Amino acid sequence: MSNYAESLKDLDSYISARVPIIGVRSIEQVRALRLVKQVAESPRRASLPFWVYTRATGLRDLRTNAPAQEDRSLTGAMDFAAQQFSSRAQATVIFVDPEDLSDDNTASRHVAELARLADANSGSVIIVTDTPLWAGLERLGMSVALDLPDATEMYEVIVEFLRDHHGVVPIAWTEQDARRAAEFLVGVPEGTAINVMATLVARGSVEREDVEKLAEFKDKHFGALAGLERVRLRDAETEVGGLTSLREWLRRKQRIMSADLRGTELRPPRGVLLVGVPGCGKSLSAKAIAAEWRLPLYRLDLGAILGQYVGQSEGRLREALDTADRLAPCVLWIDEIEKGLAGQNDSTGVNRRLVGQFLFWLQESRHRVFVVATSNDVRSLPPELLRKGRFDELFFVDLPDAEDRQEIIGMYYRRYVSQPPAPELLDKLVGLSEGFAGADIEAALHEVGEQVYLNGAESVRPDFVMDTFTNTMPLSRTNPEQIEEIRGWGRERAVPAGRSAVTASAATGHRGRRVMVFGD
Repeated sequence: MSNYAESLKDLDSYISARVPIIGVRSIEQVRALRLVKQVAESPRRASLPFWVYTRATGLRDLRTNAPAQEDRSLTGAMDFAAQQFSSRAQATVIFVDPEDLSDDNTASRHVAELARLADANSGSVIIVTDTPLWAGLERLGMSVALDLPDATEMYEVIVEFLRDHHGVVPIAWTEQDARRAAEFLVGVPEGTAINVMATLVARGSVEREDVEKLAEFKDKHFGALAGLERVRLRDAETEVGGLTSLREWLRRKQRIMSADLRGTELRPPRGVLLVGVPGCGKSLSAKAIAAEWRLPLYRLDLGAILGQYVGQSEGRLREALDTADRLAPCVLWIDEIEKGLAGQNDSTGVNRRLVGQFLFWLQESRHRVFVVATSNDVRSLPPELLRKGRFDELFFVDLPDAEDRQEIIGMYYRRYVSQPPAPELLDKLVGLSEGFAGADIEAALHEVGEQVYLNGAESVRPDFVMDTFTNTMPLSRTNPEQIEEIRGWGRERAVPAGRSAVTASAATGHRGRRVMVFGD
């Protein structure tokens, strides 16, 4: 049942019970008034009076919109309500954002007196507001929280809007496109969603590629938030070489991410934690996932989350994660997560609270936010973050083997030299790049690309390319102890991101954690 349906059911029961004061909390006045009007138009209430007061229109009949009196002031509306509650039974008066009723003040006490008058004659006062009511008012009645439209309700809004414009402009969207659009627009008010759709129609047509553009509208709606930023992708950042098992696993998760899970107990994928050797494609994977899945990519900067005041860090993280939910569907990239959540030397308890808050969100959120977290020093992460069931999987990104290096070299060679390498040169480069990370291979071929730019492709001879690889000193040689320690941890505790656990075991002599088995 959608939140709107639940709110409708609750409000209907409160009015039937003649609760003296009912709070309807929502940031969407129009939608909240539609909810109240829907309850008022029930056939069994046809003889009961309903009036509504707004600052712009004064006091009017809720059903007919006819003015109830000439005095359009709030004081006049309250006097009218007091008179009705004193002289007739089962009257209902709705006030839309009348005054600040969040604390003990004159306006709150005036409304409390109206509620007592209403209670004496089976009447009801309904307050539509976007702020919490004063506790003294809450104790006199009940409240309804009308959330923003969920995916099902947003889909109905989109379909109804498109139905009204069929024959007016060409509309290429299928049902699946409309459902994807609804997922993109979850988290924005209904009025904003209608404005977005109207903007698309105003261009003269609604094309299938317009679905992805809805993420840009969402960016403009939510604006910038400290700690959460949109990452714009370049074509060169959408290719990943190697990591065969990880890429196959992600293809399976993509099908679940985009599937209609209504009527099942399944939840959208939570995300993946990538640990391993620096420079082997962990951060690049986050960008490639967003590009392949055609989802916006947002980066959560945990360093910007941390504040100097008590509770500030927790509040910022909560706001950032809530915003990520509203931006769904999306990919949320947390680079070097250990720098924000390690807390080995934290005596304040802030990091522990941040970890608990993040894990609670990761466990409970049902929005389509796919988290890609990366870590170079997994030993400093809190153990609860590594427990099975937090992320969907923990992958270890190792140094690429010969087959993966061949793929990576070919990818970067084509990018920087604008042609594939000769087969015999490629074989030699694979041997020379033993111990290279993907970043080391890119750095060497970027230097080759500079030579091409300065002196032309004819100046790049095989000897120059091989010398460039020979002179490149990878991290596995400059700091072998650290790299071997990282690799030793990952071989036993994480799923290999490379071709398979069996292959990794044969190549390294170590037992893999387990072999991944994928469905069709």
